[in-house]
Amino acid sequence: MEQKPIAISEKYDAVIIGFGKGGKTLAKALGDAGQKTVMIERSSKMYGGTCPNVGCIPTKLYVYRAGLAAAAGGSFEERAAAYREAVEHKDELTGRLRAKNHLKLSSHPNITVMDGTARFVSSHEVEVEHEGTVTRLAGSRIFINTGASAFIPPIEGIKGNPFVYTSETLLDLKELPKKLVIIGGGYIGVEFSSIYANFGSEVTILQDEDVFLPREDADIADAVRKSLASRGVEVLTGVKVRSVRQVQEHAAVTFEDSEGEKTLNADAVLVATGRRPETGGLNLEAAGIEVNSRGGIITDDSMMTTAPEVYAMGDVTGGLQFTYISLDDSRIIKSRILGDGNYTRKKRGAVPYSVFLSPAFSRVGLSEKDAIAAGYQVKIARLAAADIVKSKVLEQTDGLLKAVIDEKTGLILGAHLFCEESYELINIIKMAMDTKAPYTMLRDMIFTHPTMAEAFNDLFAV
Repeated sequence: MEQKPIAISEKYDAVIIGFGKGGKTLAKALGDAGQKTVMIERSSKMYGGTCPNVGCIPTKLYVYRAGLAAAAGGSFEERAAAYREAVEHKDELTGRLRAKNHLKLSSHPNITVMDGTARFVSSHEVEVEHEGTVTRLAGSRIFINTGASAFIPPIEGIKGNPFVYTSETLLDLKELPKKLVIIGGGYIGVEFSSIYANFGSEVTILQDEDVFLPREDADIADAVRKSLASRGVEVLTGVKVRSVRQVQEHAAVTFEDSEGEKTLNADAVLVATGRRPETGGLNLEAAGIEVNSRGGIITDDSMMTTAPEVYAMGDVTGGLQFTYISLDDSRIIKSRILGDGNYTRKKRGAVPYSVFLSPAFSRVGLSEKDAIAAGYQVKIARLAAADIVKSKVLEQTDGLLKAVIDEKTGLILGAHLFCEESYELINIIKMAMDTKAPYTMLRDMIFTHPTMAEAFNDLFAV
């Protein structure tokens, strides 16, 4: 094998692998502190990480545009035209965000942005390969922020099939599929089902588990399923997908349920069966970096790996896959390196999340079943979204709000908000939980009117 030329670079204070939310935020902080920092990114289409390029931002743009398309109605061709406009807008927006993210670091006097694929040589050295040249870098500290990638299950005919997409590649599909089959009934699959149903696609979800949204309480999962069904999304649970074959100009998805083998034809198939930490090619063993059973890099509460002064943050750790967790991981590292080290993962508190359906579903803390299993005596608060005045104004009355309260202390243990603007409301619940405020604070708070937030007056009137 031909030996590739090696260029020796000077030593850096910080070497960051992966231009994600945590990595770019930490790079700026270290650069501002006078530390000589290099940011390594293997793809010129991923400056800024998953969120602005193939995750949060483009999908939420689609959520918004799909909602407009659903409200406007019209023929499939008219909605397909709206979809094409959304794709064009997405390409323009993500390109602009990429350039902005790159410039923010590359223009910094203490930061170098380097294109290339990195691999560890030791716990303090990496090699970066780019266009046939390998550059060796040394760093006093090294940080890994390489994210996660879609898991592709071993289903016959799925690899190399031109009709099969991941959540990333589906965003680039120029033509709206008339029929979309989604393999996987998790949050990613459910969110995409809502988007494409609103654009006008006929959507079917194939889920291997018998229970829809098994992490959620049954009343919430049922409310979500009914809302999806009202827009034509069919959810089939307890099925095993056997093959995805290319048949002329469409895909044929064969699956098995309790009644036997069946086949669905689709213009596009989305594989939404989860994401796995992206560590391939990093050569972690050379640095003494260990991973857990799911391939996530093991870190302590300060985000340090099993190799001294090598840190990992974001999805690559195998934890919660949210851009704001990557950001918070960078805060923990910043506290350790540039601060007093008091902020650790243990102090993070409850982590909220949102699934941008129509309406959105958001949650923080324990479910009712988990709270009972943990030994709490609980009081349950419920409110139909249809009972909120602002829901009527927005003409979006689907949904259910639910809160789990510790009967002894009055503290909120968890909340499940399936309603319009829940992605904003859940942050109020998060603050109440973190500050140990009793549920009565939200019950008695004065909210502006008409707003979705004032629903807390009624929700917590228990």
